[in-house]
Amino acid sequence: MKNFIINGIQKNSILDEMEVAAGDRLLSINGMPVADVMDYRYLTADETLVVEIEKPDGEVWELDIEKDYEEDLGIEFPEQMLETKTCKNNCIFCFIDQLPKGMRESLYVKDDDERLSFLTGNYITMTNLTEEELNRIIRYRIMPMNLSIHTTNPELRCRMLNNRFAGDVISYLKKFRDHHIQMNGQIVLVPDYNDGDELRKTLADLKAFYPVLQSVSVVPVGLSRHRQGLAEIRAFNQTEALKTLAIINTVHQEMTEKYGDGFVYPSDEFFLLADVPIPDVSYYNGFPQIENGVGMMADFKASLETASENYKNHNDHDHAVSDNHRIGLITGRAAHAFMTSLMDDLKKVMPDLDVIIYPIKNDYFGEKITVSGLITGRDIIEQVKPVLQENPRDLLLIPENALRQDTELLLDDWTLELLSEHLSVKIVGVPVDGTSLIETIRT
Repeated sequence: MKNFIINGIQKNSILDEMEVAAGDRLLSINGMPVADVMDYRYLTADETLVVEIEKPDGEVWELDIEKDYEEDLGIEFPEQMLETKTCKNNCIFCFIDQLPKGMRESLYVKDDDERLSFLTGNYITMTNLTEEELNRIIRYRIMPMNLSIHTTNPELRCRMLNNRFAGDVISYLKKFRDHHIQMNGQIVLVPDYNDGDELRKTLADLKAFYPVLQSVSVVPVGLSRHRQGLAEIRAFNQTEALKTLAIINTVHQEMTEKYGDGFVYPSDEFFLLADVPIPDVSYYNGFPQIENGVGMMADFKASLETASENYKNHNDHDHAVSDNHRIGLITGRAAHAFMTSLMDDLKKVMPDLDVIIYPIKNDYFGEKITVSGLITGRDIIEQVKPVLQENPRDLLLIPENALRQDTELLLDDWTLELLSEHLSVKIVGVPVDGTSLIETIRT
């Protein structure tokens, strides 16, 4: 698509003031055609633009625009430009294949879109990345690219992704490295597939791409109870988690000593599975993959310690926690002991705090799912309501990572408002940081 008909113009935007309207055709920006949202974002980032618009009567306008860097022009995109590229793989570990029926339709979309890697931080396998798209990433210097690597063994990667064209991951890494396109990598680790010696080899291969490959996360496969007809794979046990951490930390220590950067990071789940302490913040070198569940607990602990110290040093008794302000914290089972320890420490500086932690057993997806990000409203209702009847709370808190981004909606479409009605108590979502938690408790 060389150009497109403008779907709409935002009111009071730059193009609205220049009398561009829905139905006009966008021909080019700075002489370049606009194929999709990514083209538009990059071509409009400059402060000086020449925008060609064709009016419905065929008249062509050439608009000279001066604006702030990355200020938007105000175009609303037609649906065909927003359509997500879907995944061509059939990965043995795909969590979308493990979702129960009856959830909202958008949850079943398997995206594998290089535009979403840049725009929203999604990870892509590169298996449906065309030569033209690869060259566009390089031309526009779109980075960092978030890449699902899993293994550098070509035969094994084809088998794990169930795609005979999935094996040549190294050539993409070389192409990005040679053109200095920064990358982050992800490895979903599956017992008896890409763990053990295969993981050692993969990490050894990936070290060669540092520092253009900035970081690599290793996360354990997630298994729901809805795996009928899927590949038979299993979860890691404690002994295997300990061995995996040893492999990762050998490389982590080597890279830290050599470059001052750990490079490879296990997700928080591996520390919980192994039943070993979460490292402190220095381990994570700025948390390059915190949105991927890597270091979130260390960051939360550090922020809570800082917020607690600030509270202790600037304690305003008029705004201290009152005796009747009873708090309930909803979390996943994996973090129960961790959160209990943190709340015990918090009580030392907030002695009036009355807090109960509710570790939710995930009956909806299956008890092997223990993280807070996959908690559902149905499980909260069934497990928290009986406890509330015996020990009422004034406020329930749920981590925001359990909610759909920028909403109060859980995975099974329960809203916090509906949960509050069913439990007869106020429920609020809280960012995963200590200052927000203490501020919410004191409100």
